[in-house]
Amino acid sequence: MSKSILFVITNHDTITNDIKTGFWLEELSVPYDRFKEKGYDITLSSPEGGKVPVDPNSISSKEELASAEALLKQCERTERLANIDVSQFDAIFLPGGHGTMFDFPDHEPLIDAVESLIAQNKVVAAVCHGPAGLVNVKDKDGNPLVAGKRVSAFTDSEEKAVDMVEYMPFLLESKLRELGAEVITVEDWQGHVEVDGTLVTGQNPQSSQGVAEEVIKILQR
Repeated sequence: MSKSILFVITNHDTITNDIKTGFWLEELSVPYDRFKEKGYDITLSSPEGGKVPVDPNSISSKEELASAEALLKQCERTERLANIDVSQFDAIFLPGGHGTMFDFPDHEPLIDAVESLIAQNKVVAAVCHGPAGLVNVKDKDGNPLVAGKRVSAFTDSEEKAVDMVEYMPFLLESKLRELGAEVITVEDWQGHVEVDGTLVTGQNPQSSQGVAEEVIKILQR
């Protein structure tokens, strides 16, 4: 029986008048393509539904844009997360991009979806800024989901390197540590993935492939 993956993608597209944001293309396209290769059923959703914006800075070349053309067309008509029965999915995947820092943390349907899947021992995966969707998630005892868990995410150092610290509502690495997570990171821009039970997290765009591979490993058990 085919596995099914629910992607949740940010709708947030603007930080300032001069700074556009959205999802980071590699963090969606690489896992998406890998899951398609495995024959998994994939649903693209977002907090508001409809079109999701790709961060213009995440498009490195015309070739990359061309290779993702079919996927980007799908990104014009994502399903509204609140309308989805998440119980039918084997895994939820949260690609990053700075947009997630604004519409993921307090989005109740996303919080509910992650809590529901974790309670069913299903896979919850997030990469780069995607773990912003975990910061207000609780476990069955009402404690922060990430407390005591090994996780990775976009680091404070990487945030400084891209000159985005002043624009963020919080620093993701620091927030996860405040919540009691054991945040494990490596050198900036090196791929790194942490797996704790069915929770899979990656540090940065370079971790996208690794996160996808770990999700596949769990789903094949």
